[in-house]
Amino acid sequence: PISPVLWDKKVGTGYSAPSVRRNLLVLHHRVGEEEVIEAFAADSGRPVWRYAYPSHFADPYGYNNGPRGTPLLTADHCYAFGAEGKLTCLDAQTGKLLWQRDTATDWNVPPAFFGVGSSPVLEGNLLLVMVGGQPNSGVVAFDARTGKTVWERVGERNWQGQPMRGWQGDQTVQWDTSEKQASYSTPVVATIHGQRQVLCFMRQGLVSLNATNGAVNFSFWFRSPVTDSVNAMNPIVVDDLILLSAAYYKIGSVLLRVKPDGRSVEEVWRSTVLEVHWSTPIYHEGFLYAFSGRNEPDARFRCVELKTGKLMWDREERWASHSTRTPAVYGRGSCIQAEGKLIVLGEGGLLGLFKLNPQKPEEVSRFQVPQLHYPCWAAPVLSHQRLYLRDEDRLVCLDLASTREGERPRKP
Repeated sequence: PISPVLWDKKVGTGYSAPSVRRNLLVLHHRVGEEEVIEAFAADSGRPVWRYAYPSHFADPYGYNNGPRGTPLLTADHCYAFGAEGKLTCLDAQTGKLLWQRDTATDWNVPPAFFGVGSSPVLEGNLLLVMVGGQPNSGVVAFDARTGKTVWERVGERNWQGQPMRGWQGDQTVQWDTSEKQASYSTPVVATIHGQRQVLCFMRQGLVSLNATNGAVNFSFWFRSPVTDSVNAMNPIVVDDLILLSAAYYKIGSVLLRVKPDGRSVEEVWRSTVLEVHWSTPIYHEGFLYAFSGRNEPDARFRCVELKTGKLMWDREERWASHSTRTPAVYGRGSCIQAEGKLIVLGEGGLLGLFKLNPQKPEEVSRFQVPQLHYPCWAAPVLSHQRLYLRDEDRLVCLDLASTREGERPRKP
C-alpha cells in the first residue's frame, strides 16, 4: 500500500502549529540559539525562505524552548510572536524583515509561566496582540503595516474592584502590578448584537474590547484561585453566547450570554462537565466536542450540549502506561472539523477520524503516525486536502486525497 505521508522533515523545537496560505507553509521554531521563521512549499516541503533572530528563552518548568504562538499569514505579510515576546513582521513572499517589536522591552511584562503563547490576530489594519503589559497594557493594537502602537488597554483600570466570580466569599479584585495578564489563549474577533467585539481570554478572565479604539465593553473574572494555573483555550462564540473553560483545580466551564447592549454578560450555566486545558472545543449544531482534563490520567473525550451543559457522551482517554505513554488512546488531544467529521490528533501521535454524533462517540478510523511521538500539542492543520502534523522535532504532511495508482510519497 502507498504511504499517506507526502513528506516529512526534522524541525526545531516549539509547540507552534504551522500556518498555510495557498502553497506557502510557515513554521516558527527554535533551532539552537535562534528562533526561526521558515517558509516551505506546502506541497513538497521544499525550503522557500528563512528568517532567524537570537533567542535565549528557557522554559522554567522544563518544557521545550521553542515558540508557542502560531504565525499569521496574509497575502503580503507574515506575523509571528516569539516565546520571549519578539513580534515580527516579514514580507510573505521573500521573508524580508519589515518591522519588529520587542514587547518585553517596550512594556513591563511580568515573566510568564511557559513563555509567550498567544497568537496575534488581524482586524482591519490593526494587529491585536496579548502583550500582558502592566499596569494597563494587557492587549496592544499595532499598525499592521508599520508596527507602531495604536492603542493599549486592559489591566488595573478595568479589573480593579470587579467581583471575583467563582471564588469563595464576596471578594473583589485588588490589582497587583506584579500579576501576569497574558494567557495562552488567542483573541477572538466576533460580531455580537451587530457590534464588532475583540474577546480576550486573559489570565484574569474574559475582556471584550472595541477593536477600533480599545474601549472596554465588559470584564468577566474567570480563573483558578491557584497561582500556578493558566487559561489557554480560545473562547467559543455562538450567536450571543460565549463559552470559557480551564482545567486547573476544578474551575471547569462557564457559558455567558452577552446582553443586547453589548456591554455586559450573564451566566447561563457553570459546571465542571468540561475542563479544557489547551485545545479549543469544536462546536457543531448545538453541541461541543472537546478533550477535557488537565493531565494525561484525567483525559476524557466528551460531547456536551452547549446551551444546557448536559453531558451527551464521555470516553476515557488516559494512557495505558503513563511511564511509556503508550499511544493506545488519544490522551489530551486536539481536533478540527472537516466535511462533517472530526480529525483528532492525540498527544502521542495517534490520528483519528470521528463522526459528529452527539448520541455516541463514533470512531471511523485511527492511524498511529510513525514519525510522531509525545508530545503532539499543536492542533492539526488542514489545507488543500493535505494534513500537517507536528511534535517537538518533526513536521509531517499527509495526503488525504485519493492516492493515484503508482504515485509515491515525496520527501524533500
